[in-house]
Amino acid sequence: MDERHAYIAFNLTPGIGPQRLQALIKHCGSAVAAWSATLDDWRAAGLDRRSIQALQHAQQHLDLEAELRTIAEQNITVVLQTDPDFPAMLHTIDPVPPLLYMRGSLIETDRWAVAIVGTRNPTPYGREVTYKFAGELARAGLTVVSGLALGIDAIAHRTALDNNGRTLAVLGSGLQQIYPSQHRQLAADVSQQGALLSEYAPTTEPLSGNFPARNRLISGLSLATIVVEAGERSGALITARFALEQGRDVFAVPGSILSHSSDGPNQLIVDGATPLRSIEQLLEQLNLHQAQAQQTVSKIVPETPAEALLLPHLSGQPTHIDELGRSCGLAAHDLAATLGLMELKGMVRHVGGMHYVLARETPAPYDLS
Repeated sequence: MDERHAYIAFNLTPGIGPQRLQALIKHCGSAVAAWSATLDDWRAAGLDRRSIQALQHAQQHLDLEAELRTIAEQNITVVLQTDPDFPAMLHTIDPVPPLLYMRGSLIETDRWAVAIVGTRNPTPYGREVTYKFAGELARAGLTVVSGLALGIDAIAHRTALDNNGRTLAVLGSGLQQIYPSQHRQLAADVSQQGALLSEYAPTTEPLSGNFPARNRLISGLSLATIVVEAGERSGALITARFALEQGRDVFAVPGSILSHSSDGPNQLIVDGATPLRSIEQLLEQLNLHQAQAQQTVSKIVPETPAEALLLPHLSGQPTHIDELGRSCGLAAHDLAATLGLMELKGMVRHVGGMHYVLARETPAPYDLS
């Protein structure tokens, strides 16, 4: 058994979620070592009796070879959190998914992504807004993220595809169990122009309990989440809550106070979410107006050790270039050159007087309770 197979085996073990797996790996040193560890090691890593029993049962009865055959037959790639192509945005959420099952591809520019979520039963207004916003995001070079559900999700995916944009669909089921079933063709199209992603093994049914966890990945993959239409108990609001917990921006589309479909976004606005009237407004607020140019520069000029040295000293508060130099120890000419390249990439913004801020620093979360 290698490390990848061990991650898959743990993923198939009930009761061993991301946090328990991380505790096991931290204690044992690797997933392979954790899989073959002693009872004492499992206890020392914090596993309770039920988790240990589940792990023992999996070791005795799990047909890992059959699972690996299914993955290969279904043209699925397994991306571990330790792999270089694991989405960088997901390293900042809690808990980080140990692995993703993927059909399609992830590329560097997918880090410029915005989620669009909403009701399964949109009004004509909600449909038109989604067509407009998803199309404009795609044409601006941003990846559209959603959950492949009926209604707003499906419109967002399809519109991005129709505008030759990239789109990511995060499922609450396994990739062999496309839900809803009428979206099988949409799922196939998404995999050709983006990716289908899931935390769940390929044959996992679309159980209701899977979808809240799925929503944290939708927001986690995105710089911001747009809620178009949603009822007061919509899953779209769960996505918005996760976005706030992850320090991401939430935009809500205002709607009629007479329409229950707009109860969710209207309440989000009352609670402090940004009312969204245009994609131009979102691009400006997130400093994404030049996303396509930034993507091009980012491809040409990779991240450097100087950037890594400088980033911890930048924040949403303007910091003078002299203070940055003292903090990170870079020579003046290296510092100026690094800041210039980072500004071209959209990583930092010059706000005047030789002061710089992180371009994607988000406002403090607001209360949704």
